[in-house]
Amino acid sequence: MSKNIIVGNQKGGVGKTTTAVNLGHGLALQGKKVLLIDLDPQGQCAVLLNQKQENNIVRLLITKDNPKGLIRETGRDNLFFIPGDRDTSIAQLALQNKPINELYTALDPIQAKYDYIIFDTAPSLGDLQAQAIWAADLLLIPTACDFLSSEGVIKFLETAKGVRELHKAEHKLLGILPTFYDTTTKETKAVIDDLEKNFNNSVMDPIHRATVLRECAAYGKTIFEIEPGGRAAQEYQAVVDLTLEEK
Repeated sequence: MSKNIIVGNQKGGVGKTTTAVNLGHGLALQGKKVLLIDLDPQGQCAVLLNQKQENNIVRLLITKDNPKGLIRETGRDNLFFIPGDRDTSIAQLALQNKPINELYTALDPIQAKYDYIIFDTAPSLGDLQAQAIWAADLLLIPTACDFLSSEGVIKFLETAKGVRELHKAEHKLLGILPTFYDTTTKETKAVIDDLEKNFNNSVMDPIHRATVLRECAAYGKTIFEIEPGGRAAQEYQAVVDLTLEEK
């Protein structure tokens, strides 16, 4: 059975999709079979992988298509994905008052075929995010080094706690990942200090602000393809390594 990871934060612009895609490719490069599922109506996973957006989340959750037919290749060994698009917001609405295991059940035919399934989620509270939290084994929370993003961490964890207590979810925190880390600003240091004060060992080594990560998005490549020996790749490799250590 796959190990499922949700990448989430209630705040946008914190590097969720960049993290989901690079974590997925990093795991794939380690020989793990990975399925990336784009649950964000922005559909940016396809953009970062240089692939086509499709309404496959709607087909998965509303028309109940077999997930095997919704999986797309990414052009990278061991890395596959189920793309979404703006119609994913329709699935969000359709999940209201549905059982909390709707997403998990929809993926049941394929879960045994992958080592990891990664959910990239929208920066907003809703039934689709709650479904992904319930389906997840591990929570990974990227947060930009600003105070508003830190507030998003707290709100996301509150949502996860609610899902856990109300629906008996079984997940654990993989870590809180600081992104856009900039040693030249006082705010960055203050945010990191605050995160470490509140979350202790759950705070992971940060991802520095880097032009190359924006270039990756522009070219539809991962950091392991654009600059595999660079600092950003090493920092995302640390996230991959930590993930592999989780049993």
